[in-house]
Amino acid sequence: MSAYRNVTFDELQPGAAASAHRALTQTEIEALVLVSGDIEPFHVEDGELPPDEELAVDAVGVEAVISGLLERKLPGPGTRIVSQQFQFDGRIRVGDELSASVTVLRKEPETGLVIFDCEAHVGERRVLWGTAVVEAPRRRLSYSDIATPEIILRRSDVFARLLRQCEPLEPVSCAVAHPCDRDSLLGALEAARRRLISPVLVGPPARIRAVAEANGADISAFRVVATEHSHASAAAAVALARSGEVETLMKGSLHTDEILGEIVASQTGLRTERRVSHVFVMDVPAYDRMLLVTDAAINIEPTLAEKADILRNAIELAHVLGIPMPKVAILSAVETVNPSIRSTLDAAALCKMADRGQITGGILDGPLAFDNAVSEHAARTKSIKSPVAGRADILLVPNIESGNMLAKQLLYFAGADSAGVVLGARVPVVLTSRADNVRMRIGSSAVAKLMAHAKRAAAARPPLG
Repeated sequence: MSAYRNVTFDELQPGAAASAHRALTQTEIEALVLVSGDIEPFHVEDGELPPDEELAVDAVGVEAVISGLLERKLPGPGTRIVSQQFQFDGRIRVGDELSASVTVLRKEPETGLVIFDCEAHVGERRVLWGTAVVEAPRRRLSYSDIATPEIILRRSDVFARLLRQCEPLEPVSCAVAHPCDRDSLLGALEAARRRLISPVLVGPPARIRAVAEANGADISAFRVVATEHSHASAAAAVALARSGEVETLMKGSLHTDEILGEIVASQTGLRTERRVSHVFVMDVPAYDRMLLVTDAAINIEPTLAEKADILRNAIELAHVLGIPMPKVAILSAVETVNPSIRSTLDAAALCKMADRGQITGGILDGPLAFDNAVSEHAARTKSIKSPVAGRADILLVPNIESGNMLAKQLLYFAGADSAGVVLGARVPVVLTSRADNVRMRIGSSAVAKLMAHAKRAAAARPPLG
């Protein structure tokens, strides 16, 4: 386990440097190729990379190494890369000894920007050179829990795209219910640092401050709403959303049932005419697109009418996330209608509802088994002709058991990351798990921010007619 501690703007001096040196393995080259999207020169087919002797990475992959030095070593955690101007010469192949370095050239006190000289070599051959401009952190940060990660190949870095989509938008106000442990508090503060949310911390002030002090976090800039315990925290956070003081909610270190119970309360909650449901926005390494899985967290055994609302929620989210006409696969164990399997009958009915205009905004097909929903090869093998099969953007699961198992299998067996958000209430709700890493918490905050801005835009539109 590695500890990452930053160097603040005031501490940085011209000539300070950081470097990395290693022989690149097959797995690392593949990771750089896929993360960068730099695959065209290698004639990748059917999602497979070419043989070892042909595999190489161009400029974008080396830039990723430079970015890693800046964000993890110098200045380190809290750094924001503003711009990079690099020149590149040649390719890097499996087994090459790559050396990369970043060196402080100068600081700009009036802007807080630092200019770095950046270089990368393979042996004596210089393969990259140029400058990077970063916004250096102003306060000391350290993350002792960032382990050197196992390399996971990603065909589509969903969370990076979500964060880019969020960049031009102002942060949204967010009531964080009971942030009384390390992960829930630091996750909210990291989301604030990235300008995703403006948090209002709801909980026992002494406990929140004790967690902040134990982890070297400064919460002096944030409003704290005092409550005595987790139930009161959930109620107070929901009340802030109901009154319009905040645009989003975030679950802290309390049970999911506590905050959901307050959200769906008939008199004091955040109910709308729409059924409340949950969506996992998933970044699955082997899948070439964003994948939405619903509902794997709230609705236990939804009826046909409830499934229709769950779909409407997910389709609206897909639109906000940049999928104008999402392909929706309605899952079952088989891809044919079987009167003995209720989920196949529901799938057929939902598709007919879409035909009749009762569900709009997406392309529906079902029943589909999981394999032919996400694999074109599987769909072809079974002679399934469908605009959805093999290319699904949304998976509607039959019930909470199948959905929860599917989502967790993608997380733990397929190396996926997920963002969790509750929809159908007056405001989007970030529903994190205690097992979620920082990347997932940031992704969830990004989704909620985009939803909140979409609600702003919808409210500002003049009524039809």
